[in-house]
Amino acid sequence: MTLRADAAGLIRANLEQIGAGVKARLVVIGDLTQKQLAGINKHRAAEGLPPVDAEVVFIGKHIYQSRIAKDGYTIEDVIDQISNAMHSNSLVLDTRMTTMENPNMRADRYGNRVRDRVVFECTARHPRPELFSVIPKGDLIKPEKKKGHSPTGMAPK
Repeated sequence: MTLRADAAGLIRANLEQIGAGVKARLVVIGDLTQKQLAGINKHRAAEGLPPVDAEVVFIGKHIYQSRIAKDGYTIEDVIDQISNAMHSNSLVLDTRMTTMENPNMRADRYGNRVRDRVVFECTARHPRPELFSVIPKGDLIKPEKKKGHSPTGMAPK
């Protein structure tokens, strides 16, 4: 997949809105490669499901709740995770859910070497897959949650 030039800004804006209690809008952040699209649609066909299109959309509520609010990652951390997991060299995994993972390990800000994985939700916005979750596999060292910590990565007001 290749992220669009404005994807990081769109992702950041949505996550900031969710953090502020505002409903984020659906945005287009990128496109699956032909190989990724073929792999996803092969798995969907085997399950008797209709194919999806290459264009990937994003809202971010689940990602905000799981990675930022629960795990303590910053928005910049999440953008790094998504950017790496959505790379053109990421591979479709043979799992129950529609997932892709970058086979190349990435050094995160916390001393981990992770493989970033994305999970797509392919029904609600069909035929476009929605980037539903991102998981930094191997993140044994989690961010330290501090009182007054701002999940946006900016200093609290």
